Formats: sequence, structure tokens, C-alpha cells
Amino acid sequence: MVTNSIPLIGYSDRLSAGPGETVEFKVSSRSDRPFDARLVRVICGDPNPDGPGIKEVPVAADFEGSWPSHAKDAHLGSCARVDGARPGDGATTVVATIWPTRPELGAQGIVSWLAGDTGLALMLDGDRGAMLRAVVSASGAVEEIAVGKPLRNRTWYRVWASVDPESGTMAVGQAPLDGNVVVDDAGFARRQAAGALSTAGTGDLFIAACGGDPVGGHFNGKVERPYIVGAGPGGAGTPPPREPVAAAPVVADWDFSREIPSQRVVDAGPNGWHGVLVNLPTRAMKGSTWTGEEHCWRHSPEHYGAIHFHDDDLHDCGWDTDFTYTIPEDLPSGAYAARLSCGEHEDMIPFFVRPRLGEPGSAICVLVPTFTYTVYGNYSRGLTNDEYRARARDWGARKRTADDHREYGLSTYNFHRDGSGIGFASRLRPVLNLRSEFLSYVDARGSGLRHYPADTHLFDWLEECGYRFDIVTDEDLHREGHDLVAPYQVVLTTSHPEYHTARTLDALEQFLDGGGRLMYLGGNGFYWRVALHDDVPGAVEIRRAEGGIRAWAAEPGEYYNAFDGQYGGLWRRNDRPPQRLAGVGFSGQGQFVGSYYMREPGADDPRAAWIFEGVPDRILGDFGLSGGGAAGFELDRVDHRLGSPPNTLILATSEQHGETFVVVPEELLTHISTWPGEAPEALIRSNMAFFETGRGGAVFSAGSITYCGSLAHDGYDNNISRITRNVLDRFADPAPFEV
Repeated sequence: MVTNSIPLIGYSDRLSAGPGETVEFKVSSRSDRPFDARLVRVICGDPNPDGPGIKEVPVAADFEGSWPSHAKDAHLGSCARVDGARPGDGATTVVATIWPTRPELGAQGIVSWLAGDTGLALMLDGDRGAMLRAVVSASGAVEEIAVGKPLRNRTWYRVWASVDPESGTMAVGQAPLDGNVVVDDAGFARRQAAGALSTAGTGDLFIAACGGDPVGGHFNGKVERPYIVGAGPGGAGTPPPREPVAAAPVVADWDFSREIPSQRVVDAGPNGWHGVLVNLPTRAMKGSTWTGEEHCWRHSPEHYGAIHFHDDDLHDCGWDTDFTYTIPEDLPSGAYAARLSCGEHEDMIPFFVRPRLGEPGSAICVLVPTFTYTVYGNYSRGLTNDEYRARARDWGARKRTADDHREYGLSTYNFHRDGSGIGFASRLRPVLNLRSEFLSYVDARGSGLRHYPADTHLFDWLEECGYRFDIVTDEDLHREGHDLVAPYQVVLTTSHPEYHTARTLDALEQFLDGGGRLMYLGGNGFYWRVALHDDVPGAVEIRRAEGGIRAWAAEPGEYYNAFDGQYGGLWRRNDRPPQRLAGVGFSGQGQFVGSYYMREPGADDPRAAWIFEGVPDRILGDFGLSGGGAAGFELDRVDHRLGSPPNTLILATSEQHGETFVVVPEELLTHISTWPGEAPEALIRSNMAFFETGRGGAVFSAGSITYCGSLAHDGYDNNISRITRNVLDRFADPAPFEV
């Protein structure tokens, strides 16, 4: 358990809801006084005093008022829990194959049913290596025995522990599976217990944890094929086999290669002691028998019978619900939040209201990237220094970041404490950066916003320009498919729709095939493939496979998602590059700095001249609240070989990006040559692009993360705002485009 030190914090059970659906709010308030809650519609979440400012509209809601305070904490660490397992009181041997990633730590449970005055535990204990801990039932004392040799990091071992209550003998052993390494890390220990031993189980059995309430002693690393047999200690200390054999009666045999997409662990033994996984450890992990001949676990599941557990995994905080809100039938679609306050402390819990399926409130739809919000949730950037704190204080921005508060787990852009990349993210926890007024950077030329607060720049612009619009999320699109967006004339993205499933891409492609119009107003969009699972609500899986700008690299052979069995990584490596959908795709990245576009001849083409009506300027967007310019940070370009349609017009191209910018690694063949054949520095550009789809529809792409930050400049009267308005007005017009 990690104690929550934040005085007031919360989350909801869902990020979007439609009329008649109920949102549950879960709040931790450490005060002895009640907290207050009210509803607001969020228009702008930028605290920069030089920008539009925080804009919210109060909305009457039945939950408005005071609620009792309850302090709530998070329980980090994954394991498998087997309820009701009752090993008998007889000769018992426990065996597992493990790949430890923090072997230096003490008291890490491998298989344990040690509770009260009975049971035993096979553990890993720092310098003592594999250890057996057993209860002496006659006295209530605990007997221990350890090999006395530390295990190596990221090395496969067979570990085992045995007890024979009749003879009072206990033994423990460990053996590395890479026998050619000259290291003294194999061993076996055996001794007589001081009192009568008992192996009977009276509580729950845990794999990869010691147990307790809350559960503690979490194991870090992979566990493969743990099993229990009815046999006492062997005399010679010979390592047991990887899986049970007929020589001894099988008590339990957990085969992790079965039902890999699920959160269920299957006992292949006679008692059917099936278990459930807690806090989303990583499945579809290569085991000790992996040979490299097969990289897809679906084709050879027996080679992927390991689960990687971490002591900082977290899926669902599981907090009780403090209040609920059922979406009224007449509440307009939009961005909303429950605002919380208690004395000097405050928080907000954002959510989105979508229209009823098939009943749009407008011709315009904004697609909100909640998968991206979730994947980046609680990103510890290491930037919370004195300068950051001063900026947050001066602007009244949020002062708490994941750099200082790791009690709710980190982002998939961070590492677990054992050095492995975080592959699962969840929205069922407080997410500190999913808030208005949250700064990602100290931006010398702007606000330094990313994701949710940055996307409110678009909401604010639409409101100020008088557009009526609906909001749906990518999770909604994944669940409902094309039917969700089919009624709209135009779908707009926000600043960074990076993470998508096959279903969301299919729905958008079908939307365009049917004559829909897409305005891609961001950068580095449609880049990574993610997976969801119906039985694991709120969770997103990412495998950072072989390519792309990656926060970490997946282990060889572990590139296929556990949730859906599909090859993870870049959509480009799944032969669905962003250019096929939006005409542009990720090309270069640098510091959070914005530059400008230079107008190209395509802007004067009769097919696109209407986009620049009232815009005589050659330099476009040399201003803005995101890095000081409309073209910055992450940049997308046109590439016909990657799928940009042949009729794509390049309207403008960015320049002057500075020395911090680099070409994305998937474009590099050598240190001087690139996949498209251009010089690496030439690929550091953003293309503003337009093309018709051939069915009366069209696509406009900005190709830059910082684009929406320029919309509000000079009272919303600027060339980026004018271009965007021209495109939106025409795209919302049902008159078909002609090719």
C-alpha cells in the first residue's frame, strides 16, 4: 500500500457518458470536514495570464453540495490470487521457474499460503536467495531456511521448497538454467525443524506475493509454471522438472500459457484451483523455453507461459463511490468536470458528455483522444524543479505532478521500478495531468500545455467562433464503431491523437469512404497501436516494438499484445501508416518549441484557394500559446510512398525548427541515409495538407502538435484561425467535394 499524501483527489469510473448513463465519482479527502462538489462545463483550461484564461460555466446538478470526507489509498503491486486453495497437511514441494528483476530485495513471495498459524511460503530474499518460510504449528513460531546465495538479475532459475511434517524436514533449492555461466549461484539447503511443521492452508494462496491485507511482499520479475506436488524433500537437491511429472501426486499446476488474454490463471491440476490476476501484470511474456523460432504467442503459447509481475503495477484503485451523476436527456454534449473543494484544497474530475447514438446535436464532432490521455497519464517527466514550481505558483496552476506523487502509478512513458517499461495504463485511478491548469513544461514562449488542457484550446476556439459541436471519445468510437460518427459532416481531432486501436482506424476510414470530412488538427497522430480487453475495463495495452520514437523498448519476442494477440508497436509497421488516413505522418520531433509555416504553391491551387480566403500572408502561425508557434514539437509530413493520396496538396511547410529537432528513427536506414531518400534534416518539417476523398469528402491536416495553441492569438483573429474557420465552414457544408 502507498499512502496518498494529496489532501483532495479523485477519479471517475468512466471518461464519457451519454444521456441516461451514470458516472460514478470516487474521492479521497483527508480532511475531517466534508468536501463540496459541483458541476462545470469546461471551455478553456489554460492558466496562462496571457491567454484566454480558465473558462468554465456552472451547471446545475443533483450532486451539488457537501459529501463526507474519507481518506483512501492505493494498493500497488501485482500478483495472482487463488481464493479457497487448501493444500493438505502432508509432504509438500513447491516449484517455480523465475526470472527475477529485483533479486536484491527481501521478502518477495513466489508461492505463498502462509497465514495465521499454518502454511508456508517459497520466497526470494535478497542475499539469502531462495528461501522457505514455514509455520511450526505447535508453537506458532515461524521456521525459515535459505540457500544463502543471491540470484542474478534477469536470469532464469528453477527454485523449489519442500516440507515433510512427518519427519520434520524442510529444504529449499535454486538452480540457474544457463549452466555455462561460471557463477556460484546454485545451491540446496536442508535441515530439521525445531517443532512440528504444518503445511495446511487456511487462507488464500498467492503467486508473486506474500499475502496479507493489504497484500505485500510483491515479486518483481517473471514467474513460469508454478506447481505443488505431494512429496517431501529430496536427498540430493536435484532441481525438479519445469512441470510436474507422474512421480508425485499433483496438488496444483498453474499453466500461464493458457487463456493468455484473460485475467484468469488456470490450474491444470486435479483440484481446479484457478486464480485471478490482480493489478494487471504483463502476460504473453516469453518463458524459459523460448527459442526465438516463433515471435507470436498465439502460434506457440507454450513458449509464452510466463507472467511479469511488478511491485508498482496498478489497474483499479477500487475506491468506493462517493456520489454519482446521471446524464440528463437535455444536457448538451461537451467537456464537463466535477469540481471539488475542501477548505483551501481543490480538485477536478473531468468527463465528456456525448450525444445519444444516432442523434447528433450538430454537424460537427470533436474526437477526444482518451486513449492518449490514459497512456500519458501520470507521466513523470522529471521537470518539477524550482522554475516549474514558480511558474505554477505565479499562474495559479497545479503544483502536484507525478514527479513528486507516484502513489497512483506512472505512465507508459516511464519505467517500472525493476527497469522494465510500463506496458499498461489505466484511467481507474487519479490521473494528475488529466486536469485543467496542468503544466507539462515551463514554456518560455507559451503555456507549456499537453493533452487535455492543450485540447481545450480547440474547445475554446469553437465556442468563441460560435460553433455548435458534439464531443465523442476514441473509446466510444472503439465500442460503437462507424455508427458513432456516421451522422456528422465533419470530425475534428485535437492536438495529439497518437494512440489508436484497429477499430477506431476502421471507423475513421469508413467515415471517409462514405464521404465524411476529417480535420486533423494535431501532430504525431495515428502512430501507435494499442489494445483493449472487454474484461479489463479502463486499461490500455501498449507494446513498444521495433521502431518509432520510444520511451522504452519491448524485449525481443514480446511484441504481440496480450489483450488481442496482434502485433504491437507502430501502425506503420502494421502497414497502416498515418499518411493513408490523414495524408501526413510523423516525421520529426524536438523540444517544446513552435515555429511557423511558409505558404506553398498548393495554397493557390483552385482546389484549395478557398482555404486561404482572407489570408494573404506567406508566413503562417509565427505565434501561439504552444511553444510560440503553430508548427512545432512533433511534426508530420506528406509521403506518397507511405500512402499520402496522389491528389494531396501541400498548402504550407514549416521551417526553422532549431538544433533540438531530429528525424524519427523509423525513417533512418543508416546515419546518413533515410527510407525516403532525402537528407535526414530535410525530413524535419510539417506539411499543412489537403485532399479530396473521391466520394464527396475531404481531409485537411495541420501536421503539428502546437497548431491549436495558435487559434486564440490576437483575439482569435489571425491567419491560423482564419484558415481553420474556412476549412470548418466548408467541411460542415454538405455540398460534395469534386475531384
